[in-house]
Amino acid sequence: MSAHEVKGWCPGALRPMRSGDGLVVRVRPFGGRLRRAQADGIATLAAAHGNGLLDLSSRGNLQIRGVTDTSLPHLIEGLRAMGLIDPSEEVESRRNILVTPFWAPGDGTEGLVSALTDALSTPDAPALPGKFGFAIDTQRSPALQNASADIRLERDAQGGLILVAEGMLTGKPVTQQTAVAEAMALADWFTRAGGGARRMSALIATGTVPKGHDTPRQAGNAAPVPGPVPAGVLVGFAFGQMRVETLAGLAKHGSLRLTPWRLLLVENARDLPDIDGVLIDPADPLLRITACTGAPRCEQALQETRALGRALAPHLGAGATLHISGCTKGCAHPRPAPLTLTGQARGFALIHNGTAADTPIRTGLAPDELKDHI
Repeated sequence: MSAHEVKGWCPGALRPMRSGDGLVVRVRPFGGRLRRAQADGIATLAAAHGNGLLDLSSRGNLQIRGVTDTSLPHLIEGLRAMGLIDPSEEVESRRNILVTPFWAPGDGTEGLVSALTDALSTPDAPALPGKFGFAIDTQRSPALQNASADIRLERDAQGGLILVAEGMLTGKPVTQQTAVAEAMALADWFTRAGGGARRMSALIATGTVPKGHDTPRQAGNAAPVPGPVPAGVLVGFAFGQMRVETLAGLAKHGSLRLTPWRLLLVENARDLPDIDGVLIDPADPLLRITACTGAPRCEQALQETRALGRALAPHLGAGATLHISGCTKGCAHPRPAPLTLTGQARGFALIHNGTAADTPIRTGLAPDELKDHI
């Protein structure tokens, strides 16, 4: 497998990441929600200052692609005018907050998000690794347990709030009033316990665990699919990517909540018209294929991925899932997958029940051979 550069941080708006098609500018909506005007404004800005492509990330963020060094200041100015920019790069890098899209007004979620945002913005907030994140998963049954996070707020079986260090099967009981202070104390414990540049689960795996975390967690729900939910309608996109016109079209129907499943929730919507690029059939095989940007848009990718994904979709077995990665980093799906194709200098490696970097059972497979192996 080929070597690659591990950056150890995620892009932001104030710290974009360079890719093969220009700068990637990640917008982190406050509370995981875009008002209609904000969504429409992002579409306009991305058309003017990017290449017209938008990505949904597995951390519930929106990425603007194809930004240039010249257009970046104008893009940031426009995003700041819409209230989508943090006070500083340091605050932005700490504000990795994933919010359940299924919250309801008055259920306490918005208050927790606001308080945690404020706490992470203070000068004395812990210095956390670039990929360290928080999840506010406050519905009756957790929805975000398979999404990337290090410190979680979720419900136990009795409906009480518990604070969970990722990697543990138990958590610490907290209240609406104490939850954020306890979460920040746990983040501080992580830094003092030697977390360093690691993630919480890596620290927990060493046997170092916080005290008082002895309340059992409850099992969470499976990842949702497009369709109606109490808060509106969930819609999907092939590989989590859309054009600016698609975002502008969705913004006409309601405010948007971002998710870690590369779906958008259109608030209070019931029936949506056909919108180009939107997937509404939960059985669509494209929803079961995860693929990174691939070559040539990613400088580290060794193979093109998304055209391949479209070609393979009709051949994917019922209920089967597929991860296609342009290199061994596996950015689009860092965890093990039942079936993974990893780009190599020549062809693809085939991996069963592993990550993009794991040992393959076949190597050097040409694209036209792959349909016989999935």
